[in-house]
Amino acid sequence: MFSDLNVFKTAYAMATHAGQRQAVISRNMANADTPGYKPRDIEAFQTKFENTGREVAMTATRAGHLHGDPHQQPWAEYTTTETGDPNGNGVSLEEEMLKAVEVKRQHDRALAIYKSSIGVLRTSLGRA
Repeated sequence: MFSDLNVFKTAYAMATHAGQRQAVISRNMANADTPGYKPRDIEAFQTKFENTGREVAMTATRAGHLHGDPHQQPWAEYTTTETGDPNGNGVSLEEEMLKAVEVKRQHDRALAIYKSSIGVLRTSLGRA
């Protein structure tokens, strides 16, 4: 009956993307005063998810954790356009803070989709 619930896979992928992007943004903010540091970002969830037909496997933080691949990184990082700072650092804290807010909203949206889908599933099973 419920053999392939893609909404859960999509919500998981969206939350994973938000987590990875938050890590990249945090790294940018931590290096805001590092001379010569180039800010990084990852591609948007929508473009990557539309262009891939493969499943996103779980990622582990260490070997054996959740039976995942500790070296997998489903979303590739790239160097963003930099601002003209005299020391060669291209990080704009204001832009990074706006990106962090956007990522929080994406993560909250993924959790809301997941919770709503669980509610629909429970209701359909008569366990509301």
